[in-house]
Amino acid sequence: MQAIPIILADAHYLVRLGLKQLLAENTPIEVVVEAENEADLLQKVAAYDKVLVILDYNHADRFSTETVKKIKQHHPGAQILIISADNNKDSIYQVLESGVNSFITKTCDEKEIIDAVYATAKGERFFCAKVLDYILQRSFSKPEEENCQPAPLSVREMEIVRLISKGYISKEIADQLNISTHTVYTHRKKIMRKLKVNSASELVLYAVNNGILEKKISIN
Repeated sequence: MQAIPIILADAHYLVRLGLKQLLAENTPIEVVVEAENEADLLQKVAAYDKVLVILDYNHADRFSTETVKKIKQHHPGAQILIISADNNKDSIYQVLESGVNSFITKTCDEKEIIDAVYATAKGERFFCAKVLDYILQRSFSKPEEENCQPAPLSVREMEIVRLISKGYISKEIADQLNISTHTVYTHRKKIMRKLKVNSASELVLYAVNNGILEKKISIN
């Protein structure tokens, strides 16, 4: 498997050192460079067509929510994984809406961090339970006249939505449902097209608003 190039962007040296050591023990993950501030990060991201940026934006004098927007605007090929201790819901929502691929907290364990890195590097979305809780608490209510019934989902599609909303990545969903990862990807594309949504967070909100998370769905 080809090494995954990673840029570590965190204001704290000890955090970068710890993440670098953790990732070094999990080949083929490879930290190529580190960045201490926004200007340094943007310069280094520009050197790669595709790269995974692991970023803590919650350092006003070094990185911010605007850092994420600048990366997505000027370097759309970059995948962004946020690992932050931020507890401010407003800034978390702002970062999620800016187009990050994944978001976990600094309280996550080794396995969750590695899973998040692999998922993000493959272009998948990954959110830890705490961030999912924040997403679920968000209300995107619209005027009643703007509401319309989305295209109905099949039983299989509803089950996939439920598993995505619970934080499972595509391989885990495939294992649970005894289908191929490719089939999961295909279902996911059809689901998002049917519901006219563009992100995992919108998919989670759909699942909550329609009671899918609470349903035990039979696919037999």
